[in-house]
Amino acid sequence: MGERGIRHISGLSEQTGIARSTLTKLWYNRVKGVTFDMLEKLCEVLECQPGDLLVYEPDNAQDGQQGTDWARSRKVRNQER
Repeated sequence: MGERGIRHISGLSEQTGIARSTLTKLWYNRVKGVTFDMLEKLCEVLECQPGDLLVYEPDNAQDGQQGTDWARSRKVRNQER
């Protein structure tokens, strides 16, 4: 986000119209789902593709987590830079 001039979640919230609380949940991987509208707004403002934001991980019954892991996605993207 910093590379795109966004230093705080509040700035991203202002630019996307997505509530700060929702963006905070996304950042800490506490969100239950993401709408296409939300994904579109994030991609537009961050000038990226959905694959830059999402990482698919198959369901894993052992750890109770499933689907997309935003926090891991963020970590992977930062390591690639």
